[in-house]
Amino acid sequence: QVQLVESGGGLVQAGGSLRLSCAASGRTFSDDRMGWFRQAPGKEREFVTAISGSGKRTDYADFVKGRFTISRDNAENTVYLQMNSLKPEDTAVYYCAAKRLWDTIRSDYSYVYWGQGTQVTVSS
Repeated sequence: QVQLVESGGGLVQAGGSLRLSCAASGRTFSDDRMGWFRQAPGKEREFVTAISGSGKRTDYADFVKGRFTISRDNAENTVYLQMNSLKPEDTAVYYCAAKRLWDTIRSDYSYVYWGQGTQVTVSS
């Protein structure tokens, strides 16, 4: 069993930055691939970014490339999402999730464990 707890969300003006954290517990963190997803009101949950267990491999949705950066600290069992140049359309609940395999890394159905989510609101 894996427990994931996100933090760091909040209200920020367009152009601002936030850093989300996701603290994991329950099993060897470096064995898990970690992903960030988001869900805006009235929309489906969508893939944002993911990182391999070692941190050497990452994947980003096109709409966040160059603005968001995923990283992880395996000693602290934490994955981070640095969000810069935020836009109002980035407003959503952001979730972190864990899975064992890189295959289908962008598919939310392939993730077994999920955090409770943290709200990010970007004002114009």
